[in-house]
Amino acid sequence: MYTEDTLSGKTILITGGGSGLGLAMAKAFTRTGADIAICGRTEKKLQKAVKEIENEREEAVARYYQCDVRDYEGVTSMFEHIIKDFGSIEGLVNNAAGNFLSASEDLTPGGFKAIVDIVLHGSFNCTHVFGNYLIDNDKEGNILNMVTTYAEGTGCAFVLPSACGKAGVLAMTRSLAFEWAEYGIRLNAIAPGPFPTEGAWSRLVPEETMEKEFIGKIPLKRYGEPKELANLAVFLMSDLSSYMTGECVVIDGGERLQAGQFNFIDGLMPRSELKKMFKAMKPKK
Repeated sequence: MYTEDTLSGKTILITGGGSGLGLAMAKAFTRTGADIAICGRTEKKLQKAVKEIENEREEAVARYYQCDVRDYEGVTSMFEHIIKDFGSIEGLVNNAAGNFLSASEDLTPGGFKAIVDIVLHGSFNCTHVFGNYLIDNDKEGNILNMVTTYAEGTGCAFVLPSACGKAGVLAMTRSLAFEWAEYGIRLNAIAPGPFPTEGAWSRLVPEETMEKEFIGKIPLKRYGEPKELANLAVFLMSDLSSYMTGECVVIDGGERLQAGQFNFIDGLMPRSELKKMFKAMKPKK
């Protein structure tokens, strides 16, 4: 579907691009022709990531920037350096995030603030600085926000700060998609289901029994692979999706469909037994 020049001529910043899904997207963007900037707080991780990104394409251009997205002035300085190093920037992926499991009554104000600051304020900071750069320079651009399947409609127990922060990011995506369309700026979002990554996954699914429960409630009976999400991100960051804006694309193996009132029945017994039960329950003519 993609070629080596699908994203040619574009410089894209991926926040939290030093590992996990951020790094997977950075590699995919590189393979399809983009120049890459990544940012994060840990320099050693960023240095390693840049080397991996550069190995994806012979003439790959990748740089890292040590930055805390919660710091607006720091974000402003980072964009100034990116523009100086690359000449311009056309794309932004707000991927930096944080999350942990906690009963909501046990949350501290500091714990709540830490996650919301990274997820919502960090995404706003980068979006605001980048958007103003595009508007001031009469340039079109593309912003992709990483949210979650529980950002819309359901919320989620035990991850309240993340649910609040991601819901805010989704609202920002749709609000600005309308407001900034006049400037040729597109905003879309991806809502991933379970995509196990080192570090984050161990904090959210620490036990083997939880692992089985997770897979059991996914209709496709498997986790997502980073390359699958990266392929979707390439599409949304490319001109192949030039008429899409304000959309949130879910990629979760059907996990969100568990919200159906009677979906829980699927796990009660083998499908063959379910069919027998349904047949027996049919009203007699």
